[in-house]
Amino acid sequence: MDQVVLMQGNEACVEGAIAAGMRLFAGYPITPSTEIAELSAYRLPQVGGKFIQMEDEIASIACAIGGSVAGVKSMTATSGPGFSLKQENLGYACLAEIPLVVVDVQRMGPSTGMPTSPSQGDVMMARWGTHGDHPIIVISPSSVTEAYYQTIRAFNLSERYRTPVIFLMDEIIGHLREGMQMKEAEDITIVNRPTVQFPDPKRKPYHMNEKKGQMVPQMAPFGCGQRYNITGLIHDESGFPTNSTEEAEKLMYRLMHKISDNYKDIVRYEQVNMDDADVAIVCYGGTMRAAQTAMEMARAKGVRCGIFRPVTIWPFPERELTAALGGLKKIVVAEHNCGQIVLEVERLTRGACPVAFVGKYNGAVITPQEILQKVEEA
Repeated sequence: MDQVVLMQGNEACVEGAIAAGMRLFAGYPITPSTEIAELSAYRLPQVGGKFIQMEDEIASIACAIGGSVAGVKSMTATSGPGFSLKQENLGYACLAEIPLVVVDVQRMGPSTGMPTSPSQGDVMMARWGTHGDHPIIVISPSSVTEAYYQTIRAFNLSERYRTPVIFLMDEIIGHLREGMQMKEAEDITIVNRPTVQFPDPKRKPYHMNEKKGQMVPQMAPFGCGQRYNITGLIHDESGFPTNSTEEAEKLMYRLMHKISDNYKDIVRYEQVNMDDADVAIVCYGGTMRAAQTAMEMARAKGVRCGIFRPVTIWPFPERELTAALGGLKKIVVAEHNCGQIVLEVERLTRGACPVAFVGKYNGAVITPQEILQKVEEA
């Protein structure tokens, strides 16, 4: 039978990671993500895994990358200042196609900011923080239950597409405690990376069969019998650097399209009462709590209000939001920052309906009344 437990969001993230097969956590404690490191240190030895506290956030993601290269599902966790430091190695993992889950429990910034206060200010950094054109998958849970199951999904996507996945929580969800049901292990789908266990020594590590439409190369773990090169430079199928413009375009095209061509598999979203909505609240993460109450209050007053919530922040669910625009008189975007996802919404609506913004960036949470006020202005 499914087990009902009382759990914190940060704890659910760890339990979900272990259920997905995480056996290495490398990190450095930072509020409000510290419980992830603490519980990983306690739980991983129980399942044959390893916990290591590194000297800083840069070393932490480097260690997790190394563990993944050796064939071990790996994760690191941090908050805003540490997430900034991880960006260079995040780009390295994108180009070298190394599966990895990076958790960012957002807090108010910039700089050291207010470490114990909620924020959603890292949304655009999650997409564009590391330099250069690169694909990225970012998931944002809005409950403890989602923190558990979407962490599993983050690992599955990372393994399936050989790419880093950012698990973008906020302090609200990270420190929230609520009851949840944990499924039995046999009821959970686990994905493992495409692996070559006994490769031919002459095998090219990034070779794909184009006739079969392969987009993700098989991965030979270090130590399994094949020596090959991993680099942050543009490389050919052998893994060695190249200045060939043809090879560069081929690699970049594949990196981008292995994500964009699998949009339906990657993108998840939630719609509440959108079938008859005149006004839609767009929100994500911990802000969903206030939006839910605001929607109920609006409907009690006769305002047909619904909610559109991206679960996958990047790629943004633009097809689904565009389809939901028909019949809407207004969109209200609520987020704990100065305005980030609202820019995506404005880009997609193209003036088809007014877009209002409810933002808060002073360390306090957005209230249902603040969202309701913008809804009623319709």
